[in-house]
Amino acid sequence: MSRVFVTHQLPGERLPLLAQQCDLSIWEQPGLLSAQGLRAGLAGCQGLVCLLTDRIDAQLLNAMPQLEFVSSMSVGVDHIDVEALTRRGIPLGHTPGVLVDTTADTAFALMLAAARRVAEADRYVRAGNWRLDNAWAPDFFVGKDVSGATLGIIGLGAIGQAIARRAAGFNMRIIAWNRSPMQVPGVEMVALEELLQSSDFVSVNVALTPTTRGLLDAQRISMLKPGVVLVNTARGGIVDEAALAQALDTGQVYAAGVDVFAQEPVAMDNPLLAHPRVVLAPHIGSATELTRARMANIAVDNALAALSGEPMPFCANPQVYR
Repeated sequence: MSRVFVTHQLPGERLPLLAQQCDLSIWEQPGLLSAQGLRAGLAGCQGLVCLLTDRIDAQLLNAMPQLEFVSSMSVGVDHIDVEALTRRGIPLGHTPGVLVDTTADTAFALMLAAARRVAEADRYVRAGNWRLDNAWAPDFFVGKDVSGATLGIIGLGAIGQAIARRAAGFNMRIIAWNRSPMQVPGVEMVALEELLQSSDFVSVNVALTPTTRGLLDAQRISMLKPGVVLVNTARGGIVDEAALAQALDTGQVYAAGVDVFAQEPVAMDNPLLAHPRVVLAPHIGSATELTRARMANIAVDNALAALSGEPMPFCANPQVYR
């Protein structure tokens, strides 16, 4: 019977089905699995079900010659050396589609919170700073209007399109840039530079790849329309965080909503943490009970397919089946 290692106890109802089909081992200790724990747990296993916090690099894969499949409970697979898996003919499962609306909701929540200074106002009230002598004024916690503004969407995949549908309800003008040409009703496709220069709000929604890493570098951030609000729910490596912090310092960027960071967990000396108009979240774009359960179920179904010798329903490197 094949041995399968799962790096965390999973939600959903399908994990017991996997236990019936293999010799299943689950990491059940508090906290996340360390690199050493991953190596030890995976030793001798034919299958792996992992999270986006598990680094699956070539060095680890070289030490696991018996490995036959990997299934990740994530949409993005930048934590995994996909090329190394593909060279060995190992299928990689992931969980696309199921978190589209949940992540779009998060992006829009961050956009609204940053524009209307919600987190800043919350801290102000909790600190006891709202008093009779400053109870209201015409300029008291004024923010940016979302309704009727121009939204620029960088990456018009499923999540970007879901954000566009939400923006239409706010009567926003919607422009977008995508790496490949496409047509979406109600969305005007523009060059990236035009998007940066024209948008009152910018939402980052591309996958992290070698071509998108550092896409919003210091030069492109300097092109942003003064007073813009930037939201990133994609991956941290896409945006130059130091350049974004500097743009916040100068006021070119009015506010930001950030769910993802180049280093996670985020370092406490990250300059974005010092800005009162940055709304921060710890990579919770897909964090609803229903969505996480659906993601776990898909990850298990990918593993079950691999165990039975069938193609994974959602495979990130389908070329291994050709």
